[in-house]
Amino acid sequence: MNDDLSLDLPIEIDAEAALLEDVGTGDLTAALVPAEQTAAATVISRESAVICGKPWFDEVFRQVDPSVAIDWAVAEGEHVEANQTLCTISGLARPILTAERSALNFLQLLSAVATAAGEYAALVAHTNATILDTRKTIPGLRLAQKYAVKTGGAENHRIGLYDAILIKENHIIAAGGIAAAVSAARAVNADVLVEVEVESLNEAEQAMNAKADRLLLDNFSNEQLREAVALRDRIAQGITLEASGGVNKDTVKDIAECGVDFISIGGLTKDVKAVDLSMRFKLSA
Repeated sequence: MNDDLSLDLPIEIDAEAALLEDVGTGDLTAALVPAEQTAAATVISRESAVICGKPWFDEVFRQVDPSVAIDWAVAEGEHVEANQTLCTISGLARPILTAERSALNFLQLLSAVATAAGEYAALVAHTNATILDTRKTIPGLRLAQKYAVKTGGAENHRIGLYDAILIKENHIIAAGGIAAAVSAARAVNADVLVEVEVESLNEAEQAMNAKADRLLLDNFSNEQLREAVALRDRIAQGITLEASGGVNKDTVKDIAECGVDFISIGGLTKDVKAVDLSMRFKLSA
């Protein structure tokens, strides 16, 4: 698992890709504005949120015109209320207009992920459970979204297929059973986390006996979760348990109180609704 995404964030690449698809060969509409015209803009929140994505916002403007000045009134990860000023922007009008949408897209999306992560983390803060994301991310923006999850107060599951092993049903069938799959995982990658997805208490016991590092309890009822925790505490205390499936804001508290160590939620990154932000633009005298 990667515990410090800040070392690997492809912010410049993300911004470049966003501008390439939006601006293409040139902003035809911004070209209607006189080249020497200056302007100022203010970005405000229209709803409460955890702000995330400032580095991407800044990078979009930097790539369009490095002379555009951005003065932030809030910090990354700060909770803001509706109608709160986030930043002011000043410079030539053309580049401000050109960069506006791509910059706001990053800020709206990543703030939405951070906000959702914070809400889920708060709901289980009284327990020992940790909220995790999944690989169900927007293509090309996985690291950005996983950064937003941590900014909001939750944690990351594996980043991709390369940094941890998650043995699912088809892997188990192909490998010849849970024990064989875990054994093969240890033989090939002894230094990474080995997790097994199980769908019953019988499979959970097999995975515990095989000495997996973590079990993913797929769509277990709360009663089954408690039984799995009791089984783990009785025969395999070093193994951690992760609940997944059917998790939402109405169910996550009860799931956490069953005693699991982790709760993974695909909706943190795949079902988010962009935070409502607005950029108010005015020409300079």
